[in-house]
Amino acid sequence: MVKNKKMTLEEFLAERKEVLASYKTGSDPQLDLDEAVKYLKTIPAHKNFALKLAEAKKQGRTLVQPRAGVPVLKSHIELLQYLEASGADFVPSTIDSYTRQNRYNEAERGIKESEELGRALLNGFPAVNHGVSKCKQVQEAVNVPIQARHGTPDARLLAEIIHAAGWTSNEGGAISYNIPYAKDVSIEATIKYWQYCDRLVGYYEEHGVSINREPFGPLTGTLVPPSISNTIGIVEALLAAEQGVKNITVGYGMGGNVIQDVAAIKALQSQTEEYLHKFGYNDCIVTTVFHQWMGGFPQDESEAMGLIALSSTVAALSKATKMITKSPHESIGVPTKEANGMGIKASKFVVTLLQDQEMPDSPKLEAEIAQIKKEVDCLMDCIIKVGEGDIAQGIVKAFAQGLIDVPFAPSKYNAGLVLPARDNEGNIRILEFGNLGFTEDIKEFHRKKIAERAAYENRPISFQLTIDDVYAVSKGHLIGRPDYHEI
Repeated sequence: MVKNKKMTLEEFLAERKEVLASYKTGSDPQLDLDEAVKYLKTIPAHKNFALKLAEAKKQGRTLVQPRAGVPVLKSHIELLQYLEASGADFVPSTIDSYTRQNRYNEAERGIKESEELGRALLNGFPAVNHGVSKCKQVQEAVNVPIQARHGTPDARLLAEIIHAAGWTSNEGGAISYNIPYAKDVSIEATIKYWQYCDRLVGYYEEHGVSINREPFGPLTGTLVPPSISNTIGIVEALLAAEQGVKNITVGYGMGGNVIQDVAAIKALQSQTEEYLHKFGYNDCIVTTVFHQWMGGFPQDESEAMGLIALSSTVAALSKATKMITKSPHESIGVPTKEANGMGIKASKFVVTLLQDQEMPDSPKLEAEIAQIKKEVDCLMDCIIKVGEGDIAQGIVKAFAQGLIDVPFAPSKYNAGLVLPARDNEGNIRILEFGNLGFTEDIKEFHRKKIAERAAYENRPISFQLTIDDVYAVSKGHLIGRPDYHEI
């Protein structure tokens, strides 16, 4: 039975032997922890993800980071250098799908075939196969911090390699890299896997190296109510902190209503800190990341750039510490480096213009912050109660009972009964609750908001609201009004 308890050094080192024996790259002498600590201490402060985020938080700045990754080392380095030159404050290495599933032999074939054909046959950078030395080459080829972004339920070997190579941030978590990404992996299993990843970071922290950890905020990226994603971010922050993580970035994916999005980031920042303090983790630095629109993008390049600019405006006004960018080719597929660079430049331009501005307080903003916090507190109370005070057990049982439920997730460990829809102002509300752990007054708030929209549109409350909202933004509207169907 998994518990939210820090792994002892002996437990960690015993499991580490098994992890490093799982693939040939695990025998790399550069994975010696003393050597890794020594190397990480040579990374200058401006290339340390955790330190750069902490400084940005102090300054009230929103930094910019794209997604990107290709399989061939030389091409990957050239890609990241191009993105850095385009203005990226951080660069990523998006990991390929084979590596995400620990299918390293197939990833190896993908590298060789990509090199032979001169085009990418993997959808990312297979860091495990490249090993510590080549990952070091990536890190040393750029002058900004680097982060691994992936979607891996079991990222233990990946985490070992990237950190030993000087990558000072790893994205993911037991819930956010399971429920939206996998079908058959249990939450109990991924909690154990990610406890290891976090304990590894805790080990480095104990030896004087700051490393950032970032749960994946958007989850399925489709009409996720802020309270659900914020609750999961807080839970993953608590799980990480127990293992010794000191620098945590919690995230949120753009919903579309400006006030709700700003409210969500502000609530996420303050409540994550509150819950960390409540559970006795008083030495963590919490920052936030705002993900640009994760749903369907308009096909027209100019319209896509408009959506990117709107996303950047919201991120800047919310004072998110970091923003993950998109490209104007988002609806087409994997962007070229040039298209990715365009997204970075546009995003950076907007957040720089707005760096001295902030969304002013207003009754509507304060009301939305209060509503999100109320819902998060309700869900957290459910998790704590069913887990009898243990967060790890609480999240396993809460998902099993449907008390926590992520819309549109593929995992069989997710109830999948919650259906979201927008209200008449475009806020994401809940149409069907399933067994979501909300009190009756919270449910009534959502029912009232959905009913107001249905009355305005003169149509019944039904699943059609959800369907229309899923496609609305790609057609140039936020709310899926019936009048827009033929546009």
